[in-house]
Amino acid sequence: MRALERRLNALWYGKGSASLLLAPLSTIFSIVTTFRRSFYERGWLRAYRASVPVVVIGNLSVGGTGKSPLVAHVAATLARRGLRPGILLRGYGAAVRGPRRVSADTPVDEVGDEAVMLAAATGLPVVVSPERSAGARLLETQGIDLILCDDGLQHYALARDFEVVVIDAVRGLGNGRLLPAGPLREGPRRLASVDLVVLNGASDTQAERSAWRGREATIAMQLVPQAPRGIGPGGRWQSLEQFVGAPVHAVAGIGHPERFFATLRAAGLTVMEHAFADHHAYSAQDFTFGDRLPILMTTKDAVKCRAFADERFWELPVGVRLLPDEGRALIDRIDALCRRKG
Repeated sequence: MRALERRLNALWYGKGSASLLLAPLSTIFSIVTTFRRSFYERGWLRAYRASVPVVVIGNLSVGGTGKSPLVAHVAATLARRGLRPGILLRGYGAAVRGPRRVSADTPVDEVGDEAVMLAAATGLPVVVSPERSAGARLLETQGIDLILCDDGLQHYALARDFEVVVIDAVRGLGNGRLLPAGPLREGPRRLASVDLVVLNGASDTQAERSAWRGREATIAMQLVPQAPRGIGPGGRWQSLEQFVGAPVHAVAGIGHPERFFATLRAAGLTVMEHAFADHHAYSAQDFTFGDRLPILMTTKDAVKCRAFADERFWELPVGVRLLPDEGRALIDRIDALCRRKG
């Protein structure tokens, strides 16, 4: 699976022209998705309108862009303002047919890694559902003030009040082509209709922001590493600086593992990289490295390793950093939706 991901990334984010061979399939994909969206816009297909505001934080491209940390950040910030957000997601690999409430202790193989990660990080209501409208209905029974969708930008069966697209500022939109010739679920022109574009990893320069413009604004976001936390028994905290000076194993089964490895290197760590496929289901055998060196991984990976983790295993939580005025404006905008609808 990881070998396939590498080939696709080389095809989608490289400079070659091999993806042109898949262009006819991308044209078919474009026609189907365009008609489907227009059917919902014209009312020929009915979308469910929830009783509370719905905010979608999603991608144009497949693979990781940093949207889940942003969902957690927005949810926690709104909660500090006295609101009660509920989080809704598909639950990649979830073994559920209908909507299901998720807690920090729910088995990952039943609901997916991102759902458990968000439940543990926020302590707020989290629901996975293959049909997001059904999941929205379940969240509406939980006393929530709004629904935050982690992904689901293209799930038009659930009406939304505010759309955010997160873009990896390093990889951008790849070759700009739709699946399967490129990484995009919808074309770049879709950005003109979303409310906000968030550039993950962008420096605060106008040139970068002007490359991808949202309808209302484009803002820069940074993912900031926090203090590592032990996954095994005890779960103690330790500063990241204490891992400097000796090699560590870095494990990442996310959409863009190189971002995680680069974060560790930027902190001064000597990294031995172990990239797995996105959403990889780990077993203890995956970590037979022949030594007792520390193993650092993302929080998304960590929730799948708790059953067998020992003192070598550490997760590296990340926080979201936005410019103060921009971060406040984003939360104010969503807050206002809730107050107006309430």
